[in-house]
Amino acid sequence: MMRFRDLFFGALLVGLGIVSLHADEILSSLKGTCAITVSTKANRFDLRLEHGACVDHNDCGENNTQEPLDAFAGFSIEDLQREGAHVDAVLTAEAGRLTCSGNIHDSKLTGEFLFEPNRAFVERMKQLGITGLDSQKLEAYTLFHIEASWLQALQQAGVTGIDANNLLALKIFKVEPGYVHDLASIGYPNLPADKLVALSIQGVNTSDIKEVRSMGYRPNVEELIQMRIFKVTPDFIRQMQARGFNDLTISKLVQIRIFKLDE
Repeated sequence: MMRFRDLFFGALLVGLGIVSLHADEILSSLKGTCAITVSTKANRFDLRLEHGACVDHNDCGENNTQEPLDAFAGFSIEDLQREGAHVDAVLTAEAGRLTCSGNIHDSKLTGEFLFEPNRAFVERMKQLGITGLDSQKLEAYTLFHIEASWLQALQQAGVTGIDANNLLALKIFKVEPGYVHDLASIGYPNLPADKLVALSIQGVNTSDIKEVRSMGYRPNVEELIQMRIFKVTPDFIRQMQARGFNDLTISKLVQIRIFKLDE
């Protein structure tokens, strides 16, 4: 009996060791080549990362972002004029730390990067219900400055369905707590993350919604998206009313736009 118990606990410890090893593999450092140049967008750097083989020898592709001029420690726009200089540009965020080390040539920093994920951030996100994080996601979270406090603010604003995948889309398309609160205040509370991303992508704003609602319409989220895609604006609705079409539904207005029946 003692022998069996020892074997059982021994196997359990080995299993836990394998789990820990797998977690370490998932959160391993990432390496590749990097380049930093002045962006065509004011007060920004263009940052380009190209990955070699990463976790399980998969090709991780590349990342291209625009970073503020003050995003990097040890590197400034003036450094790009120092031909031949060696520079370590360090970008530190809650999700991890990225270092681009290289030389300046033709006003461009080129070299190699190292990304080191922050395991403490992973634990904070887990407490907020976000799981399935790996080094690639953490690198992207670092580049787009995703923080646990921002996630928590979205959750407190009533956003549902947030996960490790759509969190990045929420950030890229600028779904902020204020936008969520504004939508909730005019009748659209507790919206799913994916719907908020779709609304933001199409540029749906609360002022247009208020104007449409003042005209007697009560569009749902899908209708708001369709109205924006097919340019069913308050002005267009008024144009149709001026022609005597006062009882058109949103669906009919969208069809008029799709089939160009107003021309």
